[in-house]
Amino acid sequence: MTHSLFVLFFVFGAIIPAFNAHIGDFDEVWRRRAEEAMKFTIQTYESEPANITLAFNQKTRDSVKELSAVVSKNETRRELGTKKYEGPCTVTNPIDKCWRCDPNWADNRKKLVECSMGFGYKTTGGRDGKYYVVSDSSDDYTTPKPGTLRHAVIQKEPLWIIFDRNMKIKLHQELIMQGDKTIDGRGATVHITGGASIMIQYTKNVIIHGLHIHDIVEGNGGMVRDAVDHIGFRTKSDGDGISIFGSSNIWIDHMSMENCYDGIIDAVEGSTGITISNGHYTDHNEVMLFGASDSSSIDQKMQITLAFNHFGKRLVQRMPRCRWGYIHVVNNDYTHWNMYAIGGSKNPTIISQGNRFIAPPDIFKKQITKREYSPESVWMQWTWRSEGDLYMNGAYFVQAGDPDWSKKHQNLYDGIAAAPADQVTWMTRFAGALNCKVGKAC
Repeated sequence: MTHSLFVLFFVFGAIIPAFNAHIGDFDEVWRRRAEEAMKFTIQTYESEPANITLAFNQKTRDSVKELSAVVSKNETRRELGTKKYEGPCTVTNPIDKCWRCDPNWADNRKKLVECSMGFGYKTTGGRDGKYYVVSDSSDDYTTPKPGTLRHAVIQKEPLWIIFDRNMKIKLHQELIMQGDKTIDGRGATVHITGGASIMIQYTKNVIIHGLHIHDIVEGNGGMVRDAVDHIGFRTKSDGDGISIFGSSNIWIDHMSMENCYDGIIDAVEGSTGITISNGHYTDHNEVMLFGASDSSSIDQKMQITLAFNHFGKRLVQRMPRCRWGYIHVVNNDYTHWNMYAIGGSKNPTIISQGNRFIAPPDIFKKQITKREYSPESVWMQWTWRSEGDLYMNGAYFVQAGDPDWSKKHQNLYDGIAAAPADQVTWMTRFAGALNCKVGKAC
């Protein structure tokens, strides 16, 4: 009975906000997708999320220790800190260690699946399907042409989507994805720019890797094909770079993103099992929103790992801004913000470990954290812990919750901290889309 009530609550909670999720006609197809997505969220949710943070930290520390020794022997460590690096392939974190220095990566693209970590570790994308080669940069959102990106993502079977050449793609409406897909930009320079965003809505199991996404605008709405056998009315879209709505098992890796109309990456309405890693973000105001609203309690199921990202020049706020959920912010490099770096409301759990925070010169903007819509007497009860973070130029993190929280989880943490924050510059050295060439290590 309890489970049935929860399911009904979830379905009701998923359907109501759908009318604000650009679905102009919430027909039987979208109703079914919403119900299935709810089941995936329940299956993906980790009842002991600290186990995931522990596994991530231990693997990262072991890898960084091993990789540091190799780099030291090759005497390339100092070069890795420069803007241009032309030496041999040198990986700097465990995700990249898994695949990047293999010169035959193009013959074994699907090995990437073995490299996922954090809450998105179950994501397999299009591993079990065929390769689909995008050869046409045009975009027809009602009758997509074979060979275009939109035609690829609306197919119902698993697909590993690659590109036959460098291209710029202007999406005239939201790119609405079916599940079990990988969009793999390696081997080509692919820009999604000047048009609408990527929408991962009421689906599961998606990998997006190695794209440039920038200068995204709102979509006007209209009749948009979202599957080979369904077309539906969409309202005006927000203008996010990537929107994750009611979806689970998502991995976004090695993305270069900037200047989107709304957010760079948003994850809302019961989205969970997400890892966002190795990204480079610049030139944006509201960078990442995790959790749709204070009233969307389904986001209690939200679990996200944010790792090895570089938050760079001319960023303002929301790196991320969190409602509800459990967010592991680990080994990221925060070199710029103009208001704050990490914020939230509605009692999110935020575990910040091994990050580097460099505050802006303005004396009124040194604080990393920002709480909203709650008095101090309330937010001091939220679990916002900073462990092993490096504060520079006067940066400071206002912690909240039980100061002995980690000690009370010794069976899970057992002294395993994140990789050292003073190595974050090195770990994020190759953040963003990589310039991969077929036949060579990336």
